[in-house]
Amino acid sequence: MAPPLAPAISSQSHPSPMPAASSLPTGALGDVFFDYDRFTLRSDAKTTLESNARVLKARDGTTLLIEGHCDERGTLAYNLVLGERRAQSVKRYFQELGIPVSRLHITSYGKERPFCQEHREACWQQNRRAHVVAQ
Repeated sequence: MAPPLAPAISSQSHPSPMPAASSLPTGALGDVFFDYDRFTLRSDAKTTLESNARVLKARDGTTLLIEGHCDERGTLAYNLVLGERRAQSVKRYFQELGIPVSRLHITSYGKERPFCQEHREACWQQNRRAHVVAQ
């Protein structure tokens, strides 16, 4: 998980302008992970989302796509619903942290876009996530 970005300082010790939304560095926003068959935010997920919210508040025009993902277990239909619930949980928490709903969009990929393809628990844990994409 990457820490919030601090403004870059030029050689003249003046802050540089904030980058445009489309130029947010890859990895600037952290993913959050879920327990098996759950969509409740864990405490580590809340910490990550709070860090993400600080970055977003510094970049007013940035909108987010929150992607819900699942591991390979379960049916396609079940995992699409579970992925959507995971994305909704993240969206609700961002709203609680003061990010306007107009900046938040969700989608679910269920088990169709795994990060890891091995058939073991450590890999499945990486796939049970909400991936936050700045747009």
